[in-house]
Amino acid sequence: MTSSHPPKLADHQRAWLRAIDDYVRRHAAEADCASVFREFMGRHADAAERHRREGHLTGSAWLVSADGARVLLTHHRKLGRWLQLGGHADGDTDLARVALREAQEESGLTDLAVDLGIFDLDRHEIPARGDEPAHWHYDVRHVVRARASEAFVVSTESNALAWRDIAALVTDESADGSLRRMAHKWLRDVEVPQP
Repeated sequence: MTSSHPPKLADHQRAWLRAIDDYVRRHAAEADCASVFREFMGRHADAAERHRREGHLTGSAWLVSADGARVLLTHHRKLGRWLQLGGHADGDTDLARVALREAQEESGLTDLAVDLGIFDLDRHEIPARGDEPAHWHYDVRHVVRARASEAFVVSTESNALAWRDIAALVTDESADGSLRRMAHKWLRDVEVPQP
C-alpha cells in the first residue's frame, strides 16, 4: 500500500519554505518564481549541495554602501559579466550566512551585516564548462550592508570589482536584467539612509 502523505521535511527545508512564504508576502508579483524555488527546496533536502548536478542553491549578496546609494559588483571571471557577489552554498543551509560569507570572501570587506529576509530570487542556467554539465542555480539573494571601510580587495574569482550607483543601474540597458530588477526593488522598497 502506498502512502499519500508528503515526505517529511528536514528542519532546514521548513526554514527555507518559511523564508519563501515571507518573500511572497512582500513580493506577491513574484509568486510564480518563488513557487519554482519552493518546489525545488521542498523536494530536495540536499538542495544546498553542489553535487546536485541538475541544479543547486546558491547565495548572493546585494552588497550596498553604508549610505545605501551604491552596490558593489564583480566582473565575474568565469561568466565575463558584471554581477552581484555570491557563490555556492556548499552544504550550508543558512543562505543568509552564505551571502555574507561570499560577500566577505569576494570583497575583502570585514565590517558587514546581512539582512535575514530574502531580497531577491533568481533561477538561471549556468552553461556547461569542462566536465561540468549545464545546470541551474537557484540563487537566493540577501542584502549585505557595508558598515565601515569600502576599500575592497579583488579576489581570484573576479576580474574586477566596482561600486556602482544603484539609481544608474535601473536604466543601464547594458546591465544584467536581474541587477536592474534588484536596483529597482532597492530604490522602491528599501529605506535608504539620508545624510
